[in-house]
Amino acid sequence: MTLYNDIVNKSLSIGIGYVSVKIIDKINIRQATLLSMEKAIADLTLKPDMVLVDGIDKLNISIPCKNIVKGDTKIDCIMAASIVAKVTRDNIMKNYSIIFPEYDFEKNKGYGTKSHMESLKINMATPIHRKSFNPVSSYLPSFKWLKMKNKMKWMGVKLSCLYLTDKDYKIEAIEICYKNKFTIDIIAHYNDVTVFLFINLLGDSEKEKNINPIIKNNIKIKQLLSNFIENSNLSINSKWRVDILNVDMYNKKSQFEHLEGMINCK
Repeated sequence: MTLYNDIVNKSLSIGIGYVSVKIIDKINIRQATLLSMEKAIADLTLKPDMVLVDGIDKLNISIPCKNIVKGDTKIDCIMAASIVAKVTRDNIMKNYSIIFPEYDFEKNKGYGTKSHMESLKINMATPIHRKSFNPVSSYLPSFKWLKMKNKMKWMGVKLSCLYLTDKDYKIEAIEICYKNKFTIDIIAHYNDVTVFLFINLLGDSEKEKNINPIIKNNIKIKQLLSNFIENSNLSINSKWRVDILNVDMYNKKSQFEHLEGMINCK
């Protein structure tokens, strides 16, 4: 990490290019890699005179490029870029490990380790797995499987976390049961506010049971959360609120209705 910090501190500009798993599945990993390079260049705050590209592929950019085979073993700036990319990806997987603790992403970083493959067989693929890759394509969860394993809410929480992450929320913890009195589905941070989120699956027979305690018993929930905060080892800001996320998983693309500030404490 010291080398990474040195690179960040001494660089005039660093650009990060991110391509989603859906795009990777659509255009393939090689094309996605080139696209991420182009995005990284676009993310720079300074326009370079020339771009040194590791490999033989051409980029679709207006800046002059020079291809260097095995450039990450020959050219210092390419070596530095590969370190930045590796640390950035590892940090992304570390954050994903909070949402998907079953897959041990913090240790395996998403690579095909034995434990990762075993987790796939038990828990099936997540929305962040590349569906076009083997053996992931053999472990895609169906509604029938989710219902049979009683994992509809489980998947709803994970989809909600990904939705919130795209909205710049930072996930702190999921599925926290407090003294068998209630379960906080997601704890997240948004700016300087800690957000306690309760998930409501649309079309779920348990819908009313999930949502009513939040709406009808504000004082009780506020007291329970205050007690939880006082005794928790998690990072909780002095400003906090309670949100509800209505999640419809039955559409081709999951839909979310985010009800913010059902309870506020500032």
